[in-house]
Order: sequence, then C-alpha cells, then structure tokens
Amino acid sequence: MAEKNQSNGSAENNRVKAQTDDLHDTLVGRGNRDGAQLFRDWFEELNHTAETGGQSAYVFVMGSFNEILKTFDLPVVFPEINSLQTAVRRVSHEFLSEAEDYGYSPDICGYVKADVAVQLRGGDHPMGKIPKPSLAVYTNACNTYIKWAEIWERMYKIPVFTIDVPGSRDVHDNSAPGERHFENDRRYVEAQIHELIKLCEKVTGKKFDIDKLREIMGHANDISVSWKRILELNQNRPSLFNALTDGTIYLGVANGFRGEEAGGRYFKELVEEMEYKAKHGIGAITEEKYRLVFVGVPCYPIFRRFNEMFSEWGGTFIHSTYLWFASGGANCGFEYDLKNPIASLAEGTLLSVRDAMDSMFHQERAVENMMKDFSVDGVIYHPIKSCRTVSTGLADGRRYLTDKHDIATLFLESDMMDRRVVSEAQMKNRIDAFFEGLASRRRHKETV
Repeated sequence: MAEKNQSNGSAENNRVKAQTDDLHDTLVGRGNRDGAQLFRDWFEELNHTAETGGQSAYVFVMGSFNEILKTFDLPVVFPEINSLQTAVRRVSHEFLSEAEDYGYSPDICGYVKADVAVQLRGGDHPMGKIPKPSLAVYTNACNTYIKWAEIWERMYKIPVFTIDVPGSRDVHDNSAPGERHFENDRRYVEAQIHELIKLCEKVTGKKFDIDKLREIMGHANDISVSWKRILELNQNRPSLFNALTDGTIYLGVANGFRGEEAGGRYFKELVEEMEYKAKHGIGAITEEKYRLVFVGVPCYPIFRRFNEMFSEWGGTFIHSTYLWFASGGANCGFEYDLKNPIASLAEGTLLSVRDAMDSMFHQERAVENMMKDFSVDGVIYHPIKSCRTVSTGLADGRRYLTDKHDIATLFLESDMMDRRVVSEAQMKNRIDAFFEGLASRRRHKETV
C-alpha cells in the first residue's frame, strides 16, 4: 500500500513539474517572441498598403497621435523606426551614402538620411515596401522633425501638420492638471487636435467617429499602464529585462500598435511574464553583477555586440532615458478619460511629450529619478554624431551626476546609424577599463 501511495505521489509530482516547465517555457521569452512577430506583421501591413496604393500617415515617436489617425484607419509609418532597422540589419551605410550622394550633409541626422534614401528607392526597405505618405503629423519635441517633414512636403506635395506642444518653462516647472498655466497649455493643444481632425476628414473623406476614438484610447490606456508597471518591475534583483535590447522590442510594439487591441493585449501579457520572472528569480542574464543605466540612443550598427561588451562582464542595463523619450512619454502611465476623449488626449499629449522632451534635455534629472529605486552601479553616456538634440549637454550632465552622487560613469562616443564612426575595438578597451574600475570601487567599499 505504501509503495502504491509513493508511486501515486511521484506521478503527481511529475505532473506538477511538467505543468510548471510548460508554464515556464510559455511565459519566459514570450515578450520577445511575440514582439518580433507583431513587428513583422506591422511591416507586412505597411507593405500591403504600399503595394495597393493605400493611404498612410507619417509620424514620429514623440507625439504620434496614433489615437486620432487610427480613428480614420490610417496606417502609421514611423521613419525613425524604419531608419534604425537599416542599421540593425547592417545596411544603413548604403542608405546613408545614397542620401549623401544626393546632396545631404554627412553631419545631419542619420535617421533623416536613411529615410531620404528609402524615399528615393520608391519605399524599398529591408523589412518590406514603405507606403508613400498621404499626410505627415509631428510635434515640436525634436527640432529635426520640422525640417524632416518638409522633405516629404516637397517630395509628395502632402499636407504637413504641426502640433505645437508647450515644453517645461524651466527646471522647476511643476505645473499640473488643474493649475492655470497647465490648463491654458492644454486648451492650446486641444484646439490643434480639433484642427487635425478636420484635416484627417479632408484627406481620407471619412467622418470623425468619437466612439471609435474612445475604443482606440482604451487600448492605448492598456499600453501606458502596463508600460509603467513593466519599468517598475525592473527594480527587481536580478533585473527582469535588458533595457537596451529587450526594451527596443517593447518600444517598437508600444509605438506601432498604440491604440490597437493587439498592442494592449501584448503589454498585459508582458506584465504577466515579468511578474512571473520576478516571482521565480529569473533575470535578464545568467549572473547579474552590475546594474547600469543607459543615456542616449543605442549604437544600432553593432547593436548586439555593443550589449555583449557589457553583459560579458555581468553588466545589464536596467533602465535608460531612451525607454522614456522613445516611448513618447508612455512611461508616465497616463490614462485617458474616455468620457472626455479629446480634452483628455490634449492633457495626455501635454504631459507625455513634455516628459519626453525633459528626459532628452535634462537627462541628469531622469537618471537621478532612476537611481532612487533601481540600485544603479554605473551610468553609460552615449553621445552620437547623428543627433545633437540628444547629445548636447551630456558631458555637463555627467559632470553634475558624478560630483553630486559619486557614481561611476562612462562616456562612449559613436553613432546610432553610421558605422564609419563606430570603433568596436576602441569601445571595448574603454568598456573593459570601466568595469575594472567598477570592480575596484566595489572591493574598496567592501573593505571600508
């Protein structure tokens, strides 16, 4: 009898273990797998739109207004994402050279030049064919956006719409919803949204549907709430995802699928995965030794190798300013009021785009906020040739941070697109020296 009970117990244990293993295999890594597939689906849709001659809207990550555009069934094209994909796939040099041969300076934004080459090629791109724009919508969050959109205006004779989002007045600007200055700014943005709606009606020939807008904004809420939770969960030890590599996948879905049911569902499931990993102590790398924050835009020409030079030392990126400004401020976790959708969209735009701009122009404040809760060992600054907007002031921010907090920092200069100014060997030497210094600092603290 005892042997029979023991046999039954063993079978039950095996069944439970099998279920646990299945759950582990299903959840761990699901975000990366599903995110990559959604990304491919998105480009397939754009390819279909291009092949069939359908309409599309060109937008940017900081203030895309997906909510309005998708109410009119306009596929959204993110030229920033298209450009970085050429670098990840190691063909950006071809696109940059073509744009420079056409007359664009080597000194201007690499994203712009790669996109120009895509347009000159009739939309041909490594991920598929990119449709021509029917209109372009952008904010003033990045000064390059304005001149970039003028290129499409000249090429395609399309309407270009600017949403002027008032930024923070100064470093101590804490105006909040309900306060006079904030409400004046909110009404200013709201008036522009009404103008955008009229333009979309004219371009598409469709009547604006406010109930459809509410539905889309509900899905956007799911993404914002989940994104904020995911970032918070990476305070865990060990960290649950790599902000540089995994985070870039999450950003792609957050932008491309903002306002779509598939996007909301993806991020809810991503929270489920991260909570499972936190509960079971599953980290982003096998042995986490150093927790790092990344400031700037990633080095896409050697994207995977760049990260490996840190992970080989047990370093992992637990957060980055990129996860803030490249998500358009979705990190704020702002939830739209679906009862007052347009007024709430204006409020959310003001808060999120302003936060995105602040995280670019005042990186030291963003890093200080991260340091409060994320147990940071070091900060990696990555100024790039292609983007003065992101890179300006990084040296001053680094000096401020080291003086005030005595934290280890590393300054690595390269580019987000142009491999001609990326020296892997030089980078590795400086990264190795940085980690040797980190190890020395740790030993010193342990002996004091």
